[in-house]
Amino acid sequence: MVLIPLTLLFLIGAQLALTAHSRNIESNYAQNDASVRGISGDFTNGDRFLHLESSGDGQNLDLLITERKKSLLSLIPTFSLLEGRFISVYGIAIVENRR
Repeated sequence: MVLIPLTLLFLIGAQLALTAHSRNIESNYAQNDASVRGISGDFTNGDRFLHLESSGDGQNLDLLITERKKSLLSLIPTFSLLEGRFISVYGIAIVENRR
């Protein structure tokens, strides 16, 4: 009698832990992508730039913003609240603008 609710409670807790861990991993990947693209200069169409005003004459800086999306894994197949949900995280890097 108690086994089914406890199993369901365990799966819900594991789903929450898996979601938090997935977000942290994707955040690390997004930050790595932003750093690598900022250093190499190989930008994609989804990258956004925000101009940063600086007080120096020769310093022309931009903030590179990258986005990474991934769908959530579901441990409970019939749990319909997670269908179509995804993790969206951003990575940022400072890029020297050569204009």
